[in-house]
Amino acid sequence: MSRYHEPVLKEEVLRYLNPPEQGWIVDGTLGDGGHTELILKNTGPLLHVLGVDRDAQAIERATKRLAPFSDRATLVHGNFGNIRNILKKVNVMSVDGVLLDLGVSSPQLNSPQRGFSFMHDGPLDMRMDQTQKTTAANLLKNLSDSELVSVIKEYGEERFSKRIVRAIRKAQVQASITTTLQLSDILASVAHTSRPTRIHPATRTFQALRIAVNNELEHIKIALSNSLEILNATARFMVISFHSLEDRIIKNFFRDEEKGCICPPRIPVCACGHKQRLKVLTRRPLVPMKEEVQRNPRASSAKLRVAERIYV
Repeated sequence: MSRYHEPVLKEEVLRYLNPPEQGWIVDGTLGDGGHTELILKNTGPLLHVLGVDRDAQAIERATKRLAPFSDRATLVHGNFGNIRNILKKVNVMSVDGVLLDLGVSSPQLNSPQRGFSFMHDGPLDMRMDQTQKTTAANLLKNLSDSELVSVIKEYGEERFSKRIVRAIRKAQVQASITTTLQLSDILASVAHTSRPTRIHPATRTFQALRIAVNNELEHIKIALSNSLEILNATARFMVISFHSLEDRIIKNFFRDEEKGCICPPRIPVCACGHKQRLKVLTRRPLVPMKEEVQRNPRASSAKLRVAERIYV
C-alpha cells in the first residue's frame, strides 16, 4: 500500500483538464501531491504545476513525492484563497487550469496528533495550518452555547446539535475536553438514532468543528473568486468536494458566473454590467466509479464539477 494519500477521480481529472503543451496549472490544495503527480506524468516537459497547501507537513511529503519532477513543480506553503499574491511571488501572471480538492487527506486523518479523527486518540486540534492559534478545543471552550449549536447545526448538518452542546457543557463541568476520544465518547452517547446507520455519531460534529477551525467555507468562496481572475481563456476550473455545503457553494458559483446580465427582469436596459465568465461542463457533478470506491472508500462522497473560462 502506498504511504501517500490516494487522489480521487484521477481519470476524470485527466479527461477534463485539457492542458496546453506549455504553461501553468495550479493545484490549490496540494496535499501529498497525488493530483500534481498525475498531471505531470501525463503532460509534456513544458507544462508546470504550482502546488499550494496550508499544511506545512503536506508540503514536505509532496516535495519528496514530486522529486522526479522538481524542475516542473513549484510548491508553496500558503492558503489557496491567496492565490493571486502567491502567483505574483513566483512571477506567473495567469494560468491554464486550476484544480481544488477540498477533502482532508489520509495523512491528516491518520495522524492522531493532528486531531482530525474520532477514531484515534489525540489532542483536539484540527488545524490545517498549524501556525494559526485557534484549535477545536479552543472553540469548545470559548464559544457560547448558541454559537456552538449554530456551528454544529450549520456546518455539520447535525439535527442533535442542542442535545450535543448540553452534553458537552455537562462534561466540561467535570473536566476540560481536550482530546478527540473524550469528545467522540460524548457524541456517541447522545448523537444516535434507533435506526442502524453507517455514519459514526461523531462524524458530523467533527466535520463542523474542522470547518469552523479552518474557516473553510469562507476560504472556498474567496478561492473561487480569485481563481477565476487568473484563468486564461479556455482554461479549465475543476473543484472536488466531499460534502453538501462545499458542493452547494461551488454549484452556485459556477451557475452565477455562467450568467450574463443579472439585473431584475423589470429593468429594460442592463445596469449591472455582469458578463458571463464561465461555461459549465458538468451539469451534474462527476462521482467515482464503483471500482474506485471499492479500492478507496474515502472517495465515496467525492464530487467533481468542471467549468471553462470564457471571455465575452
